[in-house]
Amino acid sequence: MNELEKRSFYSFVALYITSSLLFILLLGYWYYSAQKSAIENETYYKLEHLADKLGADIINAHMKGTPLELPQKPGFTYKLITTKEAEKYIPGYYEREGKKVLISPSPQEHMNVKYVLVETKSYAKKLEHLQHLVLSVMFVSLVLVALIAFVLSRFFLKPLHNRMVQIENFIQDISHELNTPITALKMSASRAIKKERYDKKILTNISISTKQLESIYKSLTFLNFKQEQEEPGTINFKTVVTNVVEYYKELTKAKGIHIQVQLEDVSLVMLESRAELLVSNLLSNAVKYSMPETTITLRLTQEYFCICDEGIGIDEQKLQEIFEMYQRESQIAGGFGVGLSIVKQICNSYGMHIKVESKLDTGSRFFILFN
Repeated sequence: MNELEKRSFYSFVALYITSSLLFILLLGYWYYSAQKSAIENETYYKLEHLADKLGADIINAHMKGTPLELPQKPGFTYKLITTKEAEKYIPGYYEREGKKVLISPSPQEHMNVKYVLVETKSYAKKLEHLQHLVLSVMFVSLVLVALIAFVLSRFFLKPLHNRMVQIENFIQDISHELNTPITALKMSASRAIKKERYDKKILTNISISTKQLESIYKSLTFLNFKQEQEEPGTINFKTVVTNVVEYYKELTKAKGIHIQVQLEDVSLVMLESRAELLVSNLLSNAVKYSMPETTITLRLTQEYFCICDEGIGIDEQKLQEIFEMYQRESQIAGGFGVGLSIVKQICNSYGMHIKVESKLDTGSRFFILFN
C-alpha cells in the first residue's frame, strides 16, 4: 500500500473501531446498569421475604409457646435483635462490609425481639460475576469489531487500490507518451536552429510531434475538463473522416502506412468535435499497432463506419476489456489506455454501437454501427 492507501486504511479502521467502541461501551453500561438493578431488587425482595418469614415464625412460636429455630439457608445469615440492643440499629436496607443487610421490625417485639437482621454476600458475588461477564463480552466484541473493521477496510479499499494502481500506471504511460513528442520537438527545433535554413524533414517531425501532443490534449480534455453543453448539429461524417485522415497523413507517411478510403456521404446529428475525436482515436490506434508498409482501410456507408488494419491484432480473450478505462491491449506500442474508452463513451452518448473483430498477427476491424 502507498501512503494514501495506508492513511485511508488506518483512518477507516480507527474511525470504525472508535465508533464501535463507544457503542459497545454504551451498550455494556446500559446492560450492566439494568442487570445490577435487577440483582439489587432480587436481593432486597429475597431478604425481605426471609425477614418476614422469620418474623412470622417468631410470632407463631411466641403465641404457641414452641421453641424457635433460626432457619438454615445457604448464603444468608440471621440475627435477632432484642429490645435492649435495638437502639444501636436502625431498620432499613443497606450495604455493610460488602454484604447486603436488611433490618426488619417484623417480629413486633414478640419474644422480646425488636428487629430481625438478615444479611447475605450473594449480591457482591453476583455483581462481581456480572462485571466479569460484561467486561469479557465487551472485550470479545471489540476484538470481533477490530477483525471486521480490518476485513471490511481491505474489502472496501480494494477497488480504491485497483484504481490507484490504474491511475499510477496511467500517469506513467502519459508521461512516457508526452515525453516522446516533446523530445522530438526539442531535437527538431535544435537541428533547425543549427541549420538556419528551411528543412522539410525537420518541419515534418515538428508537425507530427505537435499533432501527437494535440491528440493527447484532446483526449485528456474529454476525460477531465467540464465543457459547456453544446447542441449537436447535422454533420457530414465523410468530411470528418477525410479531415482526420489528412491530419494523420504525415504520421502515416513517415511510418510507411498506406491509407485506403471508401467513403459515402453520411449525415449524422452529433457534435463535430466528438466525431473527430471518435475517428481520430480509432485511426490513431490503427496506426500505432500497424507495422510499416501495411494498409489501413476506412469504409463509410449509411449503416456503419469501419476501420480495418493489418496490425498485431488483439487476443480474443481481451476483446471485452479493451474498452475499459486505462486498459491497453498491448504493451508493444505506446498509449495510455483511454482511446477506446473515449470511443465507447461517444458511441453510447449518440446511441451508436461498436463492434470489434480481431485476430492475433493478422489485424483488427472496428465497426461503428449507426443504428
